[in-house]
Amino acid sequence: MIRPDDLEHCREAIRHGSLSFHAASKLLPGKVRDPALALYAFCRLADDEVDEGDYQTGAVLRLQDRLDLAYAGKPRNAPEDRAFAAIIEEFDMPRALPEALLEGLAWDAAEYRYDTLSGVRDYSARVAAAVGAMMCVLMRVRDPDALARACDLGVAMQLTNIARDVGEDARMGRIYLPLDWLADAGMDPANFVREPLPTNEVRRMVRRLLAEAQRLYLRSEAGINVLPLQARTGIWAARLIYAGIGTQIRRNGHDSISMRAHTSTAQKLGWVAQSGARAVGSVIMPKSPIVYAKPLDEVAFLVDAAGRKTAARGRSLAVLEVLADLKARDAGLGSDRPLA
Repeated sequence: MIRPDDLEHCREAIRHGSLSFHAASKLLPGKVRDPALALYAFCRLADDEVDEGDYQTGAVLRLQDRLDLAYAGKPRNAPEDRAFAAIIEEFDMPRALPEALLEGLAWDAAEYRYDTLSGVRDYSARVAAAVGAMMCVLMRVRDPDALARACDLGVAMQLTNIARDVGEDARMGRIYLPLDWLADAGMDPANFVREPLPTNEVRRMVRRLLAEAQRLYLRSEAGINVLPLQARTGIWAARLIYAGIGTQIRRNGHDSISMRAHTSTAQKLGWVAQSGARAVGSVIMPKSPIVYAKPLDEVAFLVDAAGRKTAARGRSLAVLEVLADLKARDAGLGSDRPLA
């Protein structure tokens, strides 16, 4: 059980740190909303520490230690950690899911870039689809088909984030666009981060990224409609609000460098209203065969982990390897790990 004061702290953290999720969470039933707020607060804190800290390797290693403590039932004395430990205990949260997030954050700290769209989906699986799978666990949903569609939604949301932040990321020396897309356009990544410009080639890449996101948003809808009825409105809201960011990027001419897409409160309220109608409609609509679509290859490990009845609690080999790689890079030893 999450302590009331810890829950209130998590609620405030999300209210100030993630307006889109905060809006959508209000539509979830209390038994899902409260642990979801705690989950997002822990994940948000983890992401912020790696993104904003001066020593990213240290931040990732501290997160590893915090996960160890939480899974040992001895969380760090902080509201987010105590709340997350309570979630682990109450919902039997598979460790592979938060560890996937940790792995993605380690990739960020190591400044990995990705050769192909599949590589970008690999990254998105870890930093976003893993959260979608954890949300399913909070809803007591372990069905592989529903989990696969939740992961579709997570990847779609992350691709939308990447499309929105192309310029901001480039100015920080980061590239999440597939490197083979840049190569096909005759663009040098080093020149792009030195002087990011909203060229026609870059706009086409943003358009392609949003097209892939839209494909996955549409696939995810079949999964939303098999979630517990009371949870559907909130998840529909998250899907529509995030897809709305993509719509705004399109209206901006796919220019994510000289401008950043924003959505208004009025727009969010409109999508919230739509989400209620979609949830009601799902009661009478027949189940879509798309719900049975094969999971993306990049998220299959998440579907498998979340669907297990008994969760493994030891560190995974993948996380141990990426943390060792991160330590080696930090020590100046380099790494021969290929780009995804």
